[in-house]
Amino acid sequence: MVAVRCWLAIGTGTGPPPLRTAPFKAVARPAAAMTDDGEAGERADHEPEREEFHHDPVGHAEARAGMTVGELADQYGAAGGGGATLHEAVDVYAEMLDDDVTTFVGLAGAMVPMGMRRIVADLIRDGHVDALVTTGANLTHDAIEAIGGKHHHGRSEHPDLSDREHDETLREEGVDRIYNVYLPQEHFAAFETHLREHVFPPLAERGGVSIQELTAELGRANAAVNEAEEVEEGPGIAAAAHEHDVPIYCPAVQDSVLGIQAWIYSQTSGLTLDALGDMTGLNDLAHEADSAGALLVGGGVPKNFVLQTMLVAPDAYQYAVQLTMDPPQTGGLSGATLDEARSWGKLEPAARNASVYADATITLPLLVAAAREKAGE
Repeated sequence: MVAVRCWLAIGTGTGPPPLRTAPFKAVARPAAAMTDDGEAGERADHEPEREEFHHDPVGHAEARAGMTVGELADQYGAAGGGGATLHEAVDVYAEMLDDDVTTFVGLAGAMVPMGMRRIVADLIRDGHVDALVTTGANLTHDAIEAIGGKHHHGRSEHPDLSDREHDETLREEGVDRIYNVYLPQEHFAAFETHLREHVFPPLAERGGVSIQELTAELGRANAAVNEAEEVEEGPGIAAAAHEHDVPIYCPAVQDSVLGIQAWIYSQTSGLTLDALGDMTGLNDLAHEADSAGALLVGGGVPKNFVLQTMLVAPDAYQYAVQLTMDPPQTGGLSGATLDEARSWGKLEPAARNASVYADATITLPLLVAAAREKAGE
């Protein structure tokens, strides 16, 4: 037993206090092992039995000039923490890129105004999205860029103004703020005109249509105007989906400028939206899939709409990756782990899944680029 000498002041004398000794807590020793002749002997390896521990030491990631994104993701795999989780997500998503996997993508948050539009459009064009579930806001901002509008770099705070004064100034100047991105309000006026002239009229002639039919018509119109006006920016997500017959579902379309404008137009026309009409197409796709995977960017309605479709399918997701910043401890769906979804029967018991807790504007490009490299694209 090893002892430690400790100073312990006693009384008020001026000299050094008397010494006291206190032993270290004894370290656990390996249990004695019985030898062949029945006598106790010390274990040869001097190691305790460990059920959870496996010999897999953490490596130290290397970062050097000239590395590909895939090579960098491999380095994440040597590390722990979120880096290891992102590496796992890349592996899972690379398997989802196989043509035999039916892939459902949930896209929430401000992904289009934050600059993630082309990544999603390219995935659609390259055959890696079989169904997209997104928000009316993302479709609104996608259309604004398709017809010539642009989002601009801004700032979330002003060095000389309070946060309130900063946003009051932007309001006076007719600029909407999305964290550190600005959008002039005249682009919403152009979007309204686009809807009323190119999107809503053919739908109103049909009377009641599903939300998926609305998003398909939006994609068609976006592509047509983008080409006719020779817009420098590409036609975007909805246009790519229309071109490649990929359905876009927007179950909370009312919660957006697109939904507001559709409601206003419906007051003086025959346009009506059938929200339940989308359930058949999405559920049929899930029902017919031999193997299914889910890529969930953000949470909210898109995440739940993607996951819940497996509740009426004979099987569940074999693959799932989610990118979120919401913690699971609050019990909210946006941060809920995919393991929790397994308890509901939304994921197969043996499904491969990974949840990455970080800003999706950082993780989505890394995930997609590394997985596509790993898949040999």
